[in-house]
This record gives sequence, structure tokens and C-alpha cells, in this order.
Amino acid sequence: MTVSSVAVLERPLEALWRGLLIYRFLTLVSAVAVILYLLEDYATQVGAILVVAVMCGWTAVTGYGYFGGLPGARDLRGRLALADLAVTVAIMATTPLVQTAAQVGADAPVMGSVWTSGPVLALALAGGVRGGLAGALVVSAALLLVQARPERELGDVQLLFLAGLTVGFAATVLLRSAERLRRAVASQAAMAERDRLARAVHDGVLQVLGYLRRRGAELGGDAGELGRLAGDQEFALRGLLVTGPAPVDVHGRHDLAAGLRALGSPRVTVSAPAHAVYLPAHAVDELVAVVAAALANVAVHVGVDAPAWVLLEDLGTGVEISVRDEGPGIPAGRLADAAAQGRLGVTRSIRGRVLDLGGEIRCETGSGGTEWIIRTERA
Repeated sequence: MTVSSVAVLERPLEALWRGLLIYRFLTLVSAVAVILYLLEDYATQVGAILVVAVMCGWTAVTGYGYFGGLPGARDLRGRLALADLAVTVAIMATTPLVQTAAQVGADAPVMGSVWTSGPVLALALAGGVRGGLAGALVVSAALLLVQARPERELGDVQLLFLAGLTVGFAATVLLRSAERLRRAVASQAAMAERDRLARAVHDGVLQVLGYLRRRGAELGGDAGELGRLAGDQEFALRGLLVTGPAPVDVHGRHDLAAGLRALGSPRVTVSAPAHAVYLPAHAVDELVAVVAAALANVAVHVGVDAPAWVLLEDLGTGVEISVRDEGPGIPAGRLADAAAQGRLGVTRSIRGRVLDLGGEIRCETGSGGTEWIIRTERA
């Protein structure tokens, strides 16, 4: 990616902020021209000149701040927009002081005129639709309060609200689009890196693990156990290189199906829907940890070579996961005794995680094996 492309992804609203600077300058020129043209009609010409000076100075300050010239200005644009709103309202409030009663009664432009719409657009860029509408509300209220005939300003009020709504919506859409694009670029980069690592690993680590698995099976005994462990690692590594990490959608959710498939091995069979099963990232991490803990219990209490099965079902409104083995089952009262003795593996690693997610878990055990059934609703 080029430097300009990276800048667009990291700061998608920069073009709009620069457009605001141009708009603010042009409206300043227009407002100042009107004031100077009608200068002799004002109640106090000195007051009108002071208002013009403040407008010019403040436009320079906000322009420098909005452009990012001040240290940390990009992070302070929202606060600067609020200050801009306060100064603009103060400029408008000078209308009855600077203008004559005849000007106010004749519905002459308020002090600042079209220049006063600037903070509405700035707040829309900084705060989205809500910011734009809030700015429009404040400026509209000030406009109606300083005019002798407020009903004549309803058209300007409508334009202010439309501008705040439109620019705020555009800013929100641009931010969301940039976030989606960032994730797509990150995913593409991760895929390219995974392909590169897959080639390197296949030529080295996987071949060594495959050799250890085959040689250990030939020798048997302790060497056979090492070969079996090497085979498990080879299988897991191949799966990770093929599938990669659990995919993330535009809402920051992970694919539970992909996360569970990563737990598969020669002794662990994972069955899951072909489509992605998206849940909040935290929920996916916790559920994968629950299944991993259940599989670890199978290896410890049933045997390192004992087969296990993991089944994921997408219920629409939620998901159900079952982890099953063919061991001798859990003796009655065994879990309660373990918890009483301070061994809280099942209580914390399995039950605790599921209950924290607001889900349900039950254990069906007997001489034919044990099955953990986990159910949780989608958030």
C-alpha cells in the first residue's frame, strides 16, 4: 500500500476536515464583505469592526487546529469544535448590541451570517449525526433568539439541521467503511504471511515432525509415545497453517466453528457447520477454552490415546456444543468431592466460564462415557 492509502485508512475524514477549512474561509469572506458593505448602517461601527476581527482571528485558530497543526490536534478536534460553537454563539449574541433596531426589525443577517454554520459541520465530523444535530440545535436557538421575527428564520434552521444530519451521516459511513477496509487489508496481509510461513514450515518443521511420528511408531515404547506427541503437533500445526486464526467479521465477532476446528487432532474429531458461526470475540475465546479444558480432562482421566468428539450446532438464536468420550464415566459425587478438596478445574475452567457467559451446561455420564453439553444464546 502507498503512503497516501495508509493515510486514508488511518484518517478517513481528513479530506472532509480540509473541505471544512475551505468552507470556513469562503463563508468568512462572504460574512465580512456583507458587514463592511453595510458598515455605516450599524449602531456602532467600532463594534462591527471588533466582531470582524474576532471572526478572522478565530477562523485562523480553528483552521490551524482542525488542520492538525496543534500538538495532538487530531485528538482534540471534538473539544475545539465545542469551543468553536461557543465563540460562534457569542458572535451571534452581539447582534442586538451592534445592529440598530431597524436592522434587527428588517431581518438583517445576524452577526456572522453564513459563517455561523461552521461549528455545525465541525461537530458533525467530530461526533457524527448526534454531534451535527446538537450543533444545529444550539446555533438555531441562538439564531431565533436574536431575531425580531423568528418565523422568518425557519428556512435557515432547516438548512442547519440538514447540513448537520448529512455531514454527520457521511462521516459515520466513512469511518465504518475505513474500519472494514482496515480489517480486509489486515486479513489479506495475514493470509499472505500465513502462506509464506506455511512454505517455510512445510520444508522444515512439518517434515521433521512427520519423521518423528513414523520413526516413533516403528520403535515403540517411549519412542512411540514421543512419536505420538509429534504426530499430534504435526496435525495441529497443519490445521493452523491451513485455516489460520478464527475469522473476524466487520462487527468484531469471531467464528466459533473455526476456533473449535483448531482443537482437532488424530484423537479429537470436530464436527461443525460449514458456514461461519459468529459470536462476540470474548464468548468465542471462552467457549474454545471450555472445550479445550474438557478435552484435557479426557486425556488425563481416560487416556492420552482416548478418542473424543466435539459437535457444534448452530441453533439460530444460540449455539450448542457437546464434548463426548467413551471412558468409564465420572463416579457419582466425584465432581463435588474435587471441589470440596480445592481442585476447581471443572468448576472454574468449565462451569464457571459458561455461567459467566450466561449459558447453561450439563454433564451426562455413565459407563459408556461422559458428555458435556454447553448451550449459550447469541448476544
